[in-house]
Amino acid sequence: MDRAGFGIACAIVGAALWGFSGACMQYLFEHSQATSLFITGVRMLGAGILFLTVLVVRKRELIKNMLTDRESVVQLCVFGSLGLFLCQVTYVVTIGYTNAGTATVLQGLNIVFVLVAPCVLARRLPGLRDLTSVALAFAAIVAVATKGDLGVLNIPIEGLAWGIFNAASVAFYIMYPKRLFAKWGSLPVTGLGMFVGGIAVWIVIGAVSALHVLSGGAMGEVFTVPVLDASCMLVLTIVVVLGTFAAFGLYLHGVSIAGSMAGSLLGAIEPVSATIFSALWLGTFFAWADWLGLALMVATIVLVGTRNMSYLKR
Repeated sequence: MDRAGFGIACAIVGAALWGFSGACMQYLFEHSQATSLFITGVRMLGAGILFLTVLVVRKRELIKNMLTDRESVVQLCVFGSLGLFLCQVTYVVTIGYTNAGTATVLQGLNIVFVLVAPCVLARRLPGLRDLTSVALAFAAIVAVATKGDLGVLNIPIEGLAWGIFNAASVAFYIMYPKRLFAKWGSLPVTGLGMFVGGIAVWIVIGAVSALHVLSGGAMGEVFTVPVLDASCMLVLTIVVVLGTFAAFGLYLHGVSIAGSMAGSLLGAIEPVSATIFSALWLGTFFAWADWLGLALMVATIVLVGTRNMSYLKR
């Protein structure tokens, strides 16, 4: 296998592991009392520690320079505590209200925000390809949300709302760190951002518990570690090691070889992976409209990817 083929393979495996992690989190909701914040906190901090260990061993000087750059540290904190934290926790919450496949398709709506935001900021009208991409994405969401019956919302309204919030937070996660990526590289920024985001989750958990105590039980709730059996512990470990650390590492490494445009196309594997694992492993039923929505979302991702490729060639 040549270097380009290796890069593509890494990106494919990474994206597939993202989808698999969604099914794993659905399993945790169905077989334990684990909360969204607990899963997110363990996932991000665990993966962040793994990333930090690798970075200290392999890129110690770069990390030192990065952490002594005040502007980069501030941007990194914003990226980790807002971008990564919000996109991770809202994704987990959406899975809790729906399922892994539906949550990942809803997450694909981030493309709409990514396409529309530059048009709004530049005060220009979107092109025909942009409008087609937005139309396909909305058609996908309508298909998934209504299950083909346009007069009825067939997923919980909370799941739809959290899914849209997740898409917006993913768009922020994609757009915000571009300067950091250009200066330091995507892997160090993502790895440290994951660690910062993991700390932010546990600060939020502590604050919610403190609020419960200070309000005399009127607000918030006291955090308790959920009881997990051996299978749930194994699945949670898989979410941290394979579904987060390995997934991000492989995908980013693959993209660094194959290119970001190819990476955006290969990222379409994530919703496919999440849906297939959810259906075959967990027995989640997907109606024909769900599969149609998945196909439309994949088509949207491919269209956006080819759009970027055509721009690149100009």
